[in-house]
Amino acid sequence: MVKTEKYQVDMCHGPLLGKIIRFALPLMFANVSALLFHAADLIVVGHFASSKAMAAVGAAPAFTTLMLNMFWGIAAGVNVLVARYVGARDSRKVSQAVHTAMAVACIGGVFMSLLGLAITRPVLRWMAVPEAIMDLASLYMWIWCLGIPAMVFFSFGSAVLRAVGDTKRPLYYMLIAGVVNVVLNLFFVLVCKMDVAGVAIATKLSNVLSAVLVLRALAKSGGDYAFVWKKIKIHWTIFKEMFRIGLPAGVQGMLFSLSNLIIQSSVNSFGWQAIAGNTAALSIEGMVHASFGAFALAVVSFVGQNHGGRHYKRVVRVIFTCTGCAVVSAAILIIIGHIFKRPLLAVFNPSPEVIDWGVIRLNYQFTFYFLLAIMEVLAGALRGLGYSFMPTVVTLLGACAFRVFWVFTIFQLDRRLENLMLSYPVSWLIVSLIHAGMLFYICRRMLIRASKRQFDKI
Repeated sequence: MVKTEKYQVDMCHGPLLGKIIRFALPLMFANVSALLFHAADLIVVGHFASSKAMAAVGAAPAFTTLMLNMFWGIAAGVNVLVARYVGARDSRKVSQAVHTAMAVACIGGVFMSLLGLAITRPVLRWMAVPEAIMDLASLYMWIWCLGIPAMVFFSFGSAVLRAVGDTKRPLYYMLIAGVVNVVLNLFFVLVCKMDVAGVAIATKLSNVLSAVLVLRALAKSGGDYAFVWKKIKIHWTIFKEMFRIGLPAGVQGMLFSLSNLIIQSSVNSFGWQAIAGNTAALSIEGMVHASFGAFALAVVSFVGQNHGGRHYKRVVRVIFTCTGCAVVSAAILIIIGHIFKRPLLAVFNPSPEVIDWGVIRLNYQFTFYFLLAIMEVLAGALRGLGYSFMPTVVTLLGACAFRVFWVFTIFQLDRRLENLMLSYPVSWLIVSLIHAGMLFYICRRMLIRASKRQFDKI
C-alpha cells in the first residue's frame, strides 16, 4: 500500500502562499506536459513533414477542446465535491464521489468517442477548413477521437488527486507520457513515414499510458479516495450534486469553444499559412496558460476544502493569493514570450510567412493574457464555493456571445486578423469585472453570516 500522506497538502491550516505554490507548481508542469502532446505533434510535422500537415493538425484544437470541455467541467465538479467531503472529513462520501466519477468517465468517454467519429467531417467543413488539408485534418481527428475515453479517465482521476492535495503524481505521469509521445512521434513520422496519422497515434497511445498510471495510483492508495474496480457505481445523490456543480462549467466550456470555433473559421478564411501561424502562436500562449491555469485549478481545491471546513476568512485569503500568483506568473511569461517571439515561432515552423501570421496573434492577443488569468481564477473561486451556474451565464454572455457578435459585426467592418484577435482581451476584461463583483457580494455575505452565528453562540 502506498503512503499517500506525503503527496497531500493540508489546505485548511498554516501559511497559504507556500502551500498554494507547492500545490500549483506540479499542476503547472503537468499542464505544460499536456500541451507538449500537441506541441510535439506540431513540431514534428512542421519540420519533418509539410506546412500543410502542420495546418491540418492545427485545424483541430478548437474542435478537440469543444469535444472535451463538457468532461473538464464535470471533472471540476468531481474536484469540488471530493475536496468538500475531505474538508468535512466524510469518508463515506469521498469514496462514493470517486466511484461515481469513474462510472461517469467510463460511460461518457465511450459515448463522446463515438459521437466525435460521426461528426468530425461535418464540423471541419463548417469550420471552413481548406480542401487542401481536409483529408489530413479529418484523419487526425478520427484517430484523436478514439483516445477520448483515456483522456477522460485521466482528467477525472487527476481531479480526485488534486482534491486531496496531490498534484505531484499526475505531473510524473504526464512527464512519462510526454517523453513516450515524443519518441513515438519521431518513430511514426521519420521511420514509418506516417506524418499526420503517426503523430495522432503517438499522442493517443501516450494518453492511454497516462490514464493507466493515474488509475493505478488511485487503486493503490490507502486513503478514503482509494479506487476499487468492483465498487464502480453511480450514487445518484452524488451524481446530481456533481453535475449541479460541473455541468454549468462543462456547458460553459463547450459554448466557449463554440465561439472559438467561429473565430477559428474566420482565421481559416485567411488560408493554410495563417492557420499554421495561428497554431504556432496558440502553442506559445498555451505555455503561459499552463502557468496561471495551475492557480485557477488550485483555487478550486483550496476554496472547496476551506469552505467545507468553514474557514471563511481563509477562503478570501485564498482567492487574493491565487489571483496575485496567477497575474505575476502570466506577466513574467508574457514579457519573455514577446522578447523571443520569432525564435519561438520558428521552433514550430521556420517558414517566414507562417511566422509573420503568428506574430500578429501574439501582438494583439497574447499581450493581454494577464486578463485571462484574472478571469479564470475568479471563475474557479466561484466554483469552489459551489456557485457554478453564475460564472457560466456571465462567461456565455460576456465572452462567447460577445465574440460571436464581434465576428459578425466589428470584424466584418475590418477583415484583418488584428481586428479579430482584439475580441479576446475585451471579452476577458468584461467577464473579470463581473466575476469580481459577484465574488465580493458572496464573500461579504458569507463572512457576515459567519460572524452572526459566532455572535449567537455567545
